[in-house]
Amino acid sequence: MIVLITNPLWQTYIFSALLLLALIISLRKRSDSEFFPISVSQELKGLAILTIVFAHVAYALVSDSSFLNPLSTMAGVGVNLFLLLSGYGLVISAIKKPLSIGQFYKRRLFNLYVPFWICLIIFFALDYYLLHLNYGLVYMLKSFLGLFTHADLYLDVNAPFWYFSWIVMYYLMFPLLFIKRAPWLSAIFVYVVTFAIIQSQPHFLDQVIHLYRVHLIAFPLGMLLGYLLSNSAAWLKTKEFLSGAGNLQKTLRIGTGIALLAAIFYFAKNSGVGQLAIIEESVSIITCLLIIALFLIKRFEIKTFYWFGIFSYEIYMFHWPLMYRYDFLFRYLPAWLALALYLAVFVALGWLLKTFIDYITKISAKKSQIS
Repeated sequence: MIVLITNPLWQTYIFSALLLLALIISLRKRSDSEFFPISVSQELKGLAILTIVFAHVAYALVSDSSFLNPLSTMAGVGVNLFLLLSGYGLVISAIKKPLSIGQFYKRRLFNLYVPFWICLIIFFALDYYLLHLNYGLVYMLKSFLGLFTHADLYLDVNAPFWYFSWIVMYYLMFPLLFIKRAPWLSAIFVYVVTFAIIQSQPHFLDQVIHLYRVHLIAFPLGMLLGYLLSNSAAWLKTKEFLSGAGNLQKTLRIGTGIALLAAIFYFAKNSGVGQLAIIEESVSIITCLLIIALFLIKRFEIKTFYWFGIFSYEIYMFHWPLMYRYDFLFRYLPAWLALALYLAVFVALGWLLKTFIDYITKISAKKSQIS
């Protein structure tokens, strides 16, 4: 159901003020000593999932897309951030703790598919028993395999799952193409393979290929970034210099931060969406790199982003059906308040799902040890 919205500008101001307040309250001094710590990765994931949620609300849920602008204009950046961080994380992990192909698939695909299957079962059941929706056996079987060839926000069981198919493809390729002695070459191989797939224009991808075209470079770029940051002492020297307490370092951090924020805001307003795929993708990647640079030079943590990052994968999987087909807030409350409450609900549900999966994992591990 499309939600009618009044005074979208003022509602945007109110929600933005609440979000800014939440960010400010959650600021903490950064205590890590790494150049690119896990905490920063989680903060970036939190920002990424919020941009995606905001875009879905503004452009597909409410009647006036000016609501949440410009917070809602960077969904493509959010997707690319997820892909880039995935490529980065896999390379860092493969360098530090190499896994066999079998071990990689068992661990990584388990982490992808188990929460995905749980959400899929829940939504198929709810849609059937409450809304009397029947998707058909073939559609359901393909869905459980992770094959989504449509991305209709109003007709599919969960349109954002097109991304699941894309990331699974990368995970399937990674251990086959990864070369520990030359991760940079692996990144090139991954890009060439995905580029070839898109250029071949397979018929079954007709309805999602436009989404893949603007997200081709992010994952291999993340792999390359992982290689560069794990092999160059220059990054450590840069980190040591920027983290210094001297007046010069502080001035540089503040000046660079302001410049980065201004550039990010500019590209948020001029995202290239609707132009050629290469332009849209280039602007999105530039924005991603600017955001990463900003998060790396800051000397504080943003716990609000961090907690959304911890549960970002879970939020990605259930946020859209919950807001669109099973909305229980937007229809009764002002949009700014409904969205704020939904974000709290998302974190709570994300925690529940993650806790449940952790419990299943522990039970499985104990059974494996006994057997």
